[in-house]
Amino acid sequence: MVAIVGRPNVGKSTLMNALVGQKVSITSRKSQTTRHRITGINTLEDAQYIFVDTPGFQTRHSGALNRSLNRAVTSTLTLVDLVMFVIEAGRFGLDDQKVLDLIPPGAPTLLIANKLDRVSDKDALFPFMQQMSALREFREIVPLSAKNSDDIERLLKVIKPYLPEGQPIYGEDDLTDRSERFLAAEILREKVFRWTGNELPYTSTVLIDKFETEGRLRRVFATILVDRDGHKAMIIGKKGEKLKQISTEARIDMEKLFDGPVYLEIFVKMKSGWADNEAGLRAYGYE
Repeated sequence: MVAIVGRPNVGKSTLMNALVGQKVSITSRKSQTTRHRITGINTLEDAQYIFVDTPGFQTRHSGALNRSLNRAVTSTLTLVDLVMFVIEAGRFGLDDQKVLDLIPPGAPTLLIANKLDRVSDKDALFPFMQQMSALREFREIVPLSAKNSDDIERLLKVIKPYLPEGQPIYGEDDLTDRSERFLAAEILREKVFRWTGNELPYTSTVLIDKFETEGRLRRVFATILVDRDGHKAMIIGKKGEKLKQISTEARIDMEKLFDGPVYLEIFVKMKSGWADNEAGLRAYGYE
């Protein structure tokens, strides 16, 4: 098992999806998109890679939701065979250091310098890597772009020697240990973030009220939960146009992932203070 950790917005979920070869973790420019430990599985002829995408460790806010997300990160680090610490190539700040400090001293760790495609001055990268190598005894330092398939293939080869020998844990066709119900909620939540941008605070979530399967057809009944009435209006949009767009894109992505038609019905509800209530968070599936 390989943990993918880093501060918010360094591209952990994009990297996970590229390593698995299928979208199993949602992505967005909005920080804190990933809220759960997501397992992605890539089984090759002679190896099975089990990647664990974690929430970006939140250092700036201390509400109940962020405490829950941070617990998900720290508990994951005690369970894995290898840690991939992801940063942006050419950039290392205090938030990155705080995540690095969480990694147990003896844990085999790779430094992944992501978003290499955004670095204009490649000559400055070598001294940056030297600077990074002084922070910790990384097993390897791998600069890459998660969007480059050659880089992903190279990273898989780097990881392989660190995998313990044994029988595969999952079936060869398994892509994740998460249920279709969970993945449906994640896809819809991604579309909410993508279509509301920075207008909507991260205190929104998606609940699946009912998930029915009939042959290849899935019927999904979902609720988008927000903290204030004003947030509800942001999601619905003028004459319901934004909610319609969110619904359409979510349904299309679900049909691709589930390989069959999807009927999707969405409600938007307001529940004040849901993200700062420990018991409520557990009820909504947060750890």
